[in-house]
This record gives sequence, structure tokens and C-alpha cells, in this order.
Amino acid sequence: MSTSTSTLPMILEEVEVTGVDRLSPSFVRIELGSAGLAEIGPDGPLLDQRIKLIFPGASGQLPDFTGADESWYAAWMALPEAERGSMRTYTIRAVRGRGADTRIVVDIVLHPGAGEHGPGADWAEAARVGDRVVLVAPRVGHDFGGIEFDPGEATEVLLVGDETAVPAVAGILRDLPADASGAAYLEVPVVQDFLDDVVPPTGVKLTWIARDGAAVGQRLHAAVAAHLGVGAELPDADDVTEADVDPELWETPTYSSSGEALPESGRPHAGLYAWIAGESGMVTGLRRHLVRELGVDRSQVAFMGYWRQGVAMRG
Repeated sequence: MSTSTSTLPMILEEVEVTGVDRLSPSFVRIELGSAGLAEIGPDGPLLDQRIKLIFPGASGQLPDFTGADESWYAAWMALPEAERGSMRTYTIRAVRGRGADTRIVVDIVLHPGAGEHGPGADWAEAARVGDRVVLVAPRVGHDFGGIEFDPGEATEVLLVGDETAVPAVAGILRDLPADASGAAYLEVPVVQDFLDDVVPPTGVKLTWIARDGAAVGQRLHAAVAAHLGVGAELPDADDVTEADVDPELWETPTYSSSGEALPESGRPHAGLYAWIAGESGMVTGLRRHLVRELGVDRSQVAFMGYWRQGVAMRG
């Protein structure tokens, strides 16, 4: 069944799995294809471009978006849950081919042994060539949003993420200028999750950290604190309490989920741009230290809570 809706300013398309590659214990790479992907955007670099996938619900069927207009989301939400399925957010890892042969690649985290599997991880674990999902993605020539990396005139970048942010950081590293400088820190469950195809520019040092049973973000937090040269001054990540954490934390140089105003410029670390994403508790702890303790200007940071441990994400 085709669900192409070419009149919409985004791609809302039923796509087919054309390849499945288990990269590591925690990552599976899914290649998706459809003739409608010939119009995939954006017009410039992909960077951390977000998309959404809609997975089949209990009925086993995908919702039908044939002829959908700009009220498609409200109509989808009005469907019974078994027919609606589940929507989750991912990053475009790569675009392959051209025209009707265009394919997009998405790396999905499986959370093996975590006991917190969501519909996306469950679907990806069992995905086979020929399976189908619905894709919501940018259409070339239209504003879709979904790219948060915006370093402006920064002279140094700091990229930080757990496994859920690995695809986004990989995309940013791929599209950075060749003369970029800075550091990237990625925490993943086990050393087997270190991915060889995440390649930074020469001037950006990439550090992989294996959690190996430690609390999410604990080792990552310590490594970033040491990188900033103030490790002894920063409280441990465990000092972040549940009351401190906004599970939907999302702050960029132009938007704050808490409504916090942007401060005046001229604070320390003027040349730094920090992009930090992953588990909300980890992100909250690092936000506190960069903005409150170190005085990094809020206009120089992007903090994004992709998920919250023990909390089911809505998409």
C-alpha cells in the first residue's frame, strides 16, 4: 500500500526495509527505500537531522496516510491505539543513491538487557528486508526543522552524548569543516559498541567510553569535567536529584523548554559551542555545570534530553 502524500511540505511516506545490519550489541542499522525518497531534504548538510518513524501497532498494520493533508497528525492521533501504532524520533545516519533509488540509513539503539525496550527497539530487533514503516522526513525545498547543531562563530566544539545520540554526533562529525577543532565524548553500554565508521576531523578528538554496568552518564560526566579542566570542582553526576530533572529538557541557542531567557554575551568560554544530548539526567547535570558553575553563555549550548531512564518516551 502506498501512502505517498506529495502535496505536504514534508515526506509522509510508507517505506520498505531494504537492508538490516547488526552493527554491535546495542546498534542495528536499517536501510529504508521508497521512490518518494527522491525528494528527501534538507538542502544542505544533514548534521543531526531528526526524522520520525511510525511503527505498526497491535493490529500489525500501518496507518494509511493516502491523501493526507496538513491535519494528518491530528487525524493520526485520533485513531485507536492498535491502529495508530507508535511514533519515535531518530537521526538520518546517511542518504544513499539518487532519484527513485534513494535510500536513507537509520541507526537504532536496541537497549539489550536494559529491560526498557520501546516499540522502536522491539521493531528494529526483529526487522527484516521487506518490512514496512511510515517515515516523516524533510522534503527538499521546505523548512522541516530538526537540525539543532548551530555553532555560529565558535572556534571550538564540544559534542557529548550517550548511545541514543551516537547517530547525531556521527552526522555532525561527518559534516564539520575539515579544519574544525574540539572534542567529542560518546558513552555506550559496552566496548563492542564503539563504531569504526564514526570519524571526526583531524582537529576533533573523539573519545569512546564503555559504561560496563556503571550508572548511565556517570563516566561520561566525569570525562567531560576532566576535559574542561575542572573535574575536582564539579559535583558528581549523582548529585542531580529527580526533582532537578526535566525529562523533556530541550535548550538551544534559540529555544528553552523551561522558558529561560538568553543571557547577555561576554561570559567565559566565548569560543566554545557545546552540543549535549542523551539521557535527561545526564544532560541536566552537565547543563548545570556548564551554565551555572562554569558560566558558559546559554547562547553557546544545545542541551537535549532524548530520553529519561525509567520513563516511556512519547515519540
